[in-house]
Amino acid sequence: MNSQIRQPAVAGMFYPADAERLRPMLEEFLQQAGQQIDADQPVPRAIIVPHAGYVYSGPVAASAYARLRPAHARYKRVLLLGPSHRVPFRGLATSSASHFLTPLGQIPLDRASLERLETLPQVTQLDQAHAMEHSLEVQLPFLQSVLDDFVLVPLVVGDADAHEVSEVIEQFWDEQTLIVISSDLSHYHDYATAQQLDTATSRAIEALRPESIGYGDACGRNPVNGLLQFARAHGLHASTVDLRNSGDAAGPRDQVVGYGAYLIQ
Repeated sequence: MNSQIRQPAVAGMFYPADAERLRPMLEEFLQQAGQQIDADQPVPRAIIVPHAGYVYSGPVAASAYARLRPAHARYKRVLLLGPSHRVPFRGLATSSASHFLTPLGQIPLDRASLERLETLPQVTQLDQAHAMEHSLEVQLPFLQSVLDDFVLVPLVVGDADAHEVSEVIEQFWDEQTLIVISSDLSHYHDYATAQQLDTATSRAIEALRPESIGYGDACGRNPVNGLLQFARAHGLHASTVDLRNSGDAAGPRDQVVGYGAYLIQ
């Protein structure tokens, strides 16, 4: 049994490295988001959430994560997919680790599922893709805050088409597995342009139109489009629960990054 533990790469940069600071920050995000939730809304089966520093995108991500709290005991496994920012490769990359570590503790990986996935031609084990990748890591403290014990299936997505990603999601579509897609939206446009572009992307997500979303629209285009193709094939529905950009938070408005949160049910 592999006992390798993947260490946090962006704790102290994207989010606090100290659990005593991280926990209350997450709780504040989740409580504020929870005030906007209608009690009779169904719990999502899949979510799309942003992955910037928490000061920028934490409240947006929380708007989706807060909706998972009523099902905190239901989900025993999380399939987490996010784009590769540092390592170019073809397909989807698994990790050889036994656990992923955050300031809130260790998360065990579902080794059996990862090994099964590695039999697919588009999936390979590539630890380099995971070592410094933030798109998956920043989701982990949120998951630890809203779910009970769960195992993780983390996949960094490189150059992969929607069908290849959808085929992976198909392996995990059951009542006890949550699908999480990590993606920001447009990058480095002025505030008004970003609003227009990100609104169009949100409409494409709601309409389940992966063919309408390009790399300039969402940095996690490949995993997003795989989920949208899967959702369209299975008659699912997508909704937007939050849409902002860095200019709404702590940043200037001349070059902003877009953030959206979406539910798939």
